Amino acid sequence: MMFTKKDMTAVDAIRFLSVDMIQQANSGHPGLPLDAAPMAYVLWEKFLQFNPKDTDWLNRDRFVLSAGHGSSMLYSLLHLNQFDLSIDDLKQFRQLGSKTPGHPEVTETTGVDATTGPLGQGIGMAVGMAMAEKHLAAVVNRPGYPVVDHYTYALVGDGDLMEGISHEAINLAGDKQLNKLIVLYDSNDVSLDGPLNLSANDTVSERFKAAQWDYERVSDGNNLTDIYAAIDRAKKNGKPTLIEVKTVIGYGTPDAGTNKVHGSVLGVENVAKMREFYDWQAAPFEINRGIYQTYADFVKQKQRRYAAWQQMFRDYRKKYPAVATAYLDNTLDLDQVTLDDAKYAQPTATRAINADILQQIAATNVNLWGGAADLFASNKTAIDDACAFTPLNPKGRNVYFGVREFGMAAAVNGINLHGNTRAFCSTFFVFSDYLKPAIRLAALQQLPSTFILTHDSLAVGEDGPTHEPIEQLAMLRSIPNVNVIRPADATETLGAWQMVAETDDRPNILVLTRQKVPALENSSTDGVKHGAYVISPAQGEVSDGILIATGSEVSLALAAQERLLADGYDVAVVSMPSMERFREQSAAYQESVLPASVTMRVSIEMSSAFGWGEFTGTTGRNMSVDTFGASGDGNAVMEHFGFNPHAVVTTFESLWADAHAPLSV
Repeated sequence: MMFTKKDMTAVDAIRFLSVDMIQQANSGHPGLPLDAAPMAYVLWEKFLQFNPKDTDWLNRDRFVLSAGHGSSMLYSLLHLNQFDLSIDDLKQFRQLGSKTPGHPEVTETTGVDATTGPLGQGIGMAVGMAMAEKHLAAVVNRPGYPVVDHYTYALVGDGDLMEGISHEAINLAGDKQLNKLIVLYDSNDVSLDGPLNLSANDTVSERFKAAQWDYERVSDGNNLTDIYAAIDRAKKNGKPTLIEVKTVIGYGTPDAGTNKVHGSVLGVENVAKMREFYDWQAAPFEINRGIYQTYADFVKQKQRRYAAWQQMFRDYRKKYPAVATAYLDNTLDLDQVTLDDAKYAQPTATRAINADILQQIAATNVNLWGGAADLFASNKTAIDDACAFTPLNPKGRNVYFGVREFGMAAAVNGINLHGNTRAFCSTFFVFSDYLKPAIRLAALQQLPSTFILTHDSLAVGEDGPTHEPIEQLAMLRSIPNVNVIRPADATETLGAWQMVAETDDRPNILVLTRQKVPALENSSTDGVKHGAYVISPAQGEVSDGILIATGSEVSLALAAQERLLADGYDVAVVSMPSMERFREQSAAYQESVLPASVTMRVSIEMSSAFGWGEFTGTTGRNMSVDTFGASGDGNAVMEHFGFNPHAVVTTFESLWADAHAPLSV
């Protein structure tokens, strides 16, 4: 492949647009755009397949800027390649309400494939995208019809590869032999604080080779020919490939090669010197017709390939309509899912109930797949009659993620970002601590990722406080745009999955028991969708109080209700499987469940009380656990922490007595 001065001028256009944005905003990271522009140009114009007029094209190549602080470079590429991003949009870089936020956001900017910025998560999501491509190609493609046949590319920096998730991600990619995953590594030996050797001295090439990746090295990051050859070789490899491109951060500026250009505006004087270095005569944000034409020619080539694929896909849909319908859709149909009332007449753990429901959903929704963090046997989330997803059998729907919770969650986000299937993952609830950054990014990206978390409370028992979640419910409930669902029995567990099926703009978290719970007489799937409902009303028109509970504690509240009635207190019981959904209901509905006039309220949940005051008020009581748990028999541990009917009765009666005590003078 021959490159000319015209190509280098097109590269420099990326550099100057990026710097112009940062100067205009007086904020940003010029270092990466200046040194990575050549590799980005070669990748985008010579290899990356896309159509700027159809940004959701199924078979487009995916590009993840894991080093999201280099967003100005990505926006420059999008603009030059005729995406819906104008010069005026570039001038609004990092401004409130703009289409060019400080870090790339998939919900804000057309052409962005993933929200990045939290270092390391980009490569984790890229792994998931490559998994989705490999799986879909195996189940969808037919001889002569390569409907799914694209690559996933990521651009990472030194910071990405220092993050712990990168180890999980690259090991997962190597294990699954994701040969259509190619990662460009902007290797400039500088991090924000200074030279990279202040904090990292590992040999990246050996690390990736040990993880079963192929490795390429380009010694000069400005050599377009060598970059092209490395990517071309990588596309022929049978493994995922890392291409280390040695660069000089902030290339062409007075402070090139130092951390001074990582995240600081260059300033007028340094930009002037940079213009001299590149002999760049154009004014800020000025791109001449010749440069635009260079990019337009590349876009036309890509659109011709796009048109050929569209014709092939039309023929495919006529020949294989059932396959196209079944596999190229991320919606879930639960119409055929039923509950075995006879089976659940006996107390059953909600993790086991979830397993039964999951099997039914998977049987009629071949687009559902997922896995566990080495906990299939405990989470009970393996799909029956389905194989493992392996290099030799990418049709498999059971993903063995290994003990890589963070990497697993990021990969599931990547699968769901790719689209056309629906992915879930599972682990113990206490290890949601390891998932949290990826759950947050799922929420920010409005992804319907499903996180199945079992062993939800003190009832874990013998494994002790390290495995007994206390603060995790409050932590997850604090994340915006997330449904946290803790069902009480089989009916509510089905309601939780119905909520999953109906949600396409946020992640759902199912919090499930290991201990057995009874079937509840008046539990309701519709109640789950409303977030909370009166599962057992008071006998009189006006109740003396309200017991509010979630999960396994709902049966405890119902048992206490009977005892309180015998003691002369007529209370209602509210099941609240999802605080988030309840907040979204109308004021009238909320009042019907929690009347403002009823102030005698007790919440019952084997976790932190944090957040419960919203529903119990300043006069209510919260039966909770605000210390760590203990090791012992699960029932004994629950008794030790006061989760029994007698303790609930005592708590409510004490609340009543305090509220009705005569005022002291």
